[in-house]
Amino acid sequence: MGAGHHHGQGHGHGHVPGRPDRGMRTRLAIAFGLTAVIVLAQAVGSVLTGSLALLTDTAHALADASGLAVALVAATMMLRPPSSTRTWGFARIEVIAALGQAVLLLVVGTYAAVEGARRLFEPPVVPAGELLVFGVIGLVANVAAIVVLASRRGANFNMRAAFLEVLNDALGSVGVIVAAIVITTTGFQRADTIAALFIAALIVPRAVLLLRQTLRVLMEFTPPGVDLEEVRAHLLELEHVQGVHDLHASMIGTGLPVLSAHVVVEDQCFQSGHAPRILQEIQACLKEHFPVSLDHATIQLETAALRGQESAATQHA
Repeated sequence: MGAGHHHGQGHGHGHVPGRPDRGMRTRLAIAFGLTAVIVLAQAVGSVLTGSLALLTDTAHALADASGLAVALVAATMMLRPPSSTRTWGFARIEVIAALGQAVLLLVVGTYAAVEGARRLFEPPVVPAGELLVFGVIGLVANVAAIVVLASRRGANFNMRAAFLEVLNDALGSVGVIVAAIVITTTGFQRADTIAALFIAALIVPRAVLLLRQTLRVLMEFTPPGVDLEEVRAHLLELEHVQGVHDLHASMIGTGLPVLSAHVVVEDQCFQSGHAPRILQEIQACLKEHFPVSLDHATIQLETAALRGQESAATQHA
């Protein structure tokens, strides 16, 4: 470590928030099995009935099953410990998995919207009895999957995406059931198409929101609720702190915020041995004002003279 520098990091050694445990993986496996059953049953039903609502819900369930399969693989890989070549392990794979699910859902939602608009003008005849049976099968299986995932739905991006997928698929099954009842009681065939558009309306906004959340992490944007200017202001209020620069904050994955900063302190702090005390004060300040648990912060202490050298080097680079 060169003169004028001091690095501080706090590292938690227990269970990392957002990292799956084996119980979480088991829940994903059960939910995947249930959703796979839904896909097979509804695929048969859509062929037998010609229902767009059931076809859309089948495509939705297929996207859900694919997403849950990816989520299951991601949860398994995230159990692998960090190494010297993968210092964060596979912590970010849950974000990539959620991004893939968002893209799948956007494709399904867009198809349903386009095909639904076409069928509003040319509604086919749909057998309501069969439609009702397959809608009920889908709803029962989805409710079972919801129960399995509910207790861990907020654990990380991966589990949140999986839970929202089966929840919205259950609402899609409700739409199919309602359409079947309307067709049976009134003969209004466009109810099937309206149900399909309803399912599309459920899919697209959720997919867009999930897409935005995952892209924020992958682009290393500042975590929601964190104002770096406020963090800077709090640090500048500390005694002996003269400046703060190269201040960055981002998220590796759920429950893994990281922050780094260069903090300029008075020269005498290094001469008197007061620098470690300042570092402790900075860490305490960050824990108090950072809205999420900050276990990974890298702080570099430096003198004003060193800061000037860095600025000059940057200008001549």
